[in-house]
Amino acid sequence: MRHGKKNNHLSRKTGHRKALLKNLAINLIEHKRINTTLAKAKALRKYVEPLVTKGKTNSTHSRRVVFSYLQNKEAVEELFTTIAEKVADRPGGYVRVIKTGYRKGDAAEIAMIEFVDFNTLYSGASSTAGAATTKKKRTRRGKSKTSDTATDKSTDTSSAKKTTAATAVTTAAAATTAKVVETKAEVVEKVVETKAEVVEKVVEKVEPVKADVKETVEATPEKVVAAEPDDLKKIEGIGPKIAEILNAAGITTFAKLADTTPDKIKELMTEAGPRFASHDPTTWPKQSKMAADGEWEALEKWQDELDGGKVVD
Repeated sequence: MRHGKKNNHLSRKTGHRKALLKNLAINLIEHKRINTTLAKAKALRKYVEPLVTKGKTNSTHSRRVVFSYLQNKEAVEELFTTIAEKVADRPGGYVRVIKTGYRKGDAAEIAMIEFVDFNTLYSGASSTAGAATTKKKRTRRGKSKTSDTATDKSTDTSSAKKTTAATAVTTAAAATTAKVVETKAEVVEKVVETKAEVVEKVVEKVEPVKADVKETVEATPEKVVAAEPDDLKKIEGIGPKIAEILNAAGITTFAKLADTTPDKIKELMTEAGPRFASHDPTTWPKQSKMAADGEWEALEKWQDELDGGKVVD
């Protein structure tokens, strides 16, 4: 039971609740509209409306009283200047609370609290509606014929003037539109011509280059094919690691390995480390020569006689 419970404690102790309401009030004064839970919005309405009433009296005492609640100079200044000017003619009810649904996480009821005088949408709609619902006074006495005739004439004259002005505006708009269309057409034609000239120049510059590249490729097919690396592991005595060492030294094909002397290969192996220095590259150039010439059958027969790339005594 409530037992006369007047204020919602918001499940917080006194200090925490005062700090919460102070921060909510500052945000409401700065932004004029905030979204929070329905319980906090209702508690904030009770907290902030007396402060707005104080703000309507711009005195040092009122400012000190409001500052003791908000502890924020910018919010106090905004309240005593902008907000006080807006709500000067309102006797109370400065804020409204509008329910906006439920929060997804815990299904708490959400509401928007805002200053009534800062919602231009509602105020504009209400003033328009009030003007539309204003009725003319009706009397039992009839109007005089003279006044009716004068009214009809004035109405006809004003309608004729409005029609003439509308016709003039329409004619001017049509002329302006025609000029704009002509200008756009001229600009488009110039852009198309410029693009065509640029494309022709680019084609003229590219065609000779394409021809030179084509001639170069057709004239040197053997070099292109020769540039592809060979699988040096087909040479008996060469494993993956040694093949990497040779490739790093620029020996990537059978032909290059055939032209390299055993002493040079031995130096490369020694530089690579002691684990490679024990390899005997004496037969590697000859094997590479046979592989480069395509003598694979003879190479396989000879490799059967070798022992790890070494000649068997």
